[in-house]
Amino acid sequence: MDRRELDRLGDEIAVLSAHLEAATARLLDLIRSFDAEGGWNNGFRSCAHWLCWRVGLDLGAARERVRVARALGTLPRLAQALARGELSYAKVRALTRVATPDTEERLLAVGHAGTAAHVERIVRGWRAVDRKAEARDAARQHAGRALHVYQDDDGMVRVRGRLAPEVGTLLMKALDAARDTLYQQARMQQAASSDNDFRGDDPRGGEDVSAETPTFEQQQADALALLAEMALHHGLDPGTAGERYQVVVHVDAPVLTDAENPGQSVLEDGPRVSAETSQRLACDAGRVVIVHDPDGRLLEIGARTRTIPPALRRALQHRDRCCRFPGCGIRHGQGHHIRHWAQGGPTTLANLALLCRPHHRAVHEEGFLIERQPDAELRFRSPHGWVFPDVPSPIDLPDDPVQVIRAQNDAAGLTLDAHTATPSWLGERLDVGYAVDVLHPLAMKS
Repeated sequence: MDRRELDRLGDEIAVLSAHLEAATARLLDLIRSFDAEGGWNNGFRSCAHWLCWRVGLDLGAARERVRVARALGTLPRLAQALARGELSYAKVRALTRVATPDTEERLLAVGHAGTAAHVERIVRGWRAVDRKAEARDAARQHAGRALHVYQDDDGMVRVRGRLAPEVGTLLMKALDAARDTLYQQARMQQAASSDNDFRGDDPRGGEDVSAETPTFEQQQADALALLAEMALHHGLDPGTAGERYQVVVHVDAPVLTDAENPGQSVLEDGPRVSAETSQRLACDAGRVVIVHDPDGRLLEIGARTRTIPPALRRALQHRDRCCRFPGCGIRHGQGHHIRHWAQGGPTTLANLALLCRPHHRAVHEEGFLIERQPDAELRFRSPHGWVFPDVPSPIDLPDDPVQVIRAQNDAAGLTLDAHTATPSWLGERLDVGYAVDVLHPLAMKS
């Protein structure tokens, strides 16, 4: 191949790369909207986990895509440069680690002038200056920490406080992890229903299921409950004879049999819980039977027993490994009686299934159904009666996807050539210290 042909081939690589960067900008726009609207909130831990499942990204790469997509929502100049193919995704990814609306313009100039390696080095220097500025505020922030927890008249508990940044970040990360764990499968269900809607074969008659998805605030509350539960389960509970950290529910036997029956279903401290909640808690808990006479006088108190004995629970954990709800995979779960023991269902391995906390609640209190098939497999149905799919539907690709990308960029009015993304760097040595001193607004103050 002669020099002229090689140059032509190099230009073609550069042009196509610019087209791909412009397409990446559109992809990030879609991810940002999808993430903001909670489109992944149908059984997946996060938008990144949904991307892993739906488009096959590595989890680390998916998380970075989501981070960059969110950042570009507040950085229109960087977003526009990527959309025009002027900056590569690698440069934009680095710049979004430090850019703010106030510093975006000067960092955009860095992206235009230097290579991706230059940008990475300047970003590292920039972050060093940021760390010095942040250190000056640490003592003041630490002194302002506080937490208030109190109960309202209706039994609801309010939580309000201020935490040091590192402690607050720890809490938010823990809430993120707990929320992702709790709602992974709910997000998968919504994605599957969206696929059905798109194909026009939604067996639910096109009903909108978005209303069934808990709000972010509700998910945060559920996540905090899981954190408290797991903390007590994994070491905070000293195991005293009084079992002071137990949550005790008093429920009449007829209520366990049928939620429509009259009877009490209350926490020990007084607030009422639904009969369905009591049935869910009774699936896998300690049980004490107390017998009263017709006048309410105490006749007998039975010994405390486990609804699911330890040996059977170990067998259940060994068999199921994780929550059995399609696509969930959460390893920590609760034993669920497919037919409740209070209704005559046996406490046997064949009548048990391991469910995570949110899916256990979904089955008892939100109308989801579990059916054991003749081959011993489980089938899960929504309250509308449709069966959950295990995998997403395959995507139909055009014969020439590159041509589709070019056509979309042309339709958007983009003029891309072999020099669109070429930096203005002329080969001179990069002085990172000088560059950061000139560019960073806090450099002269540090």
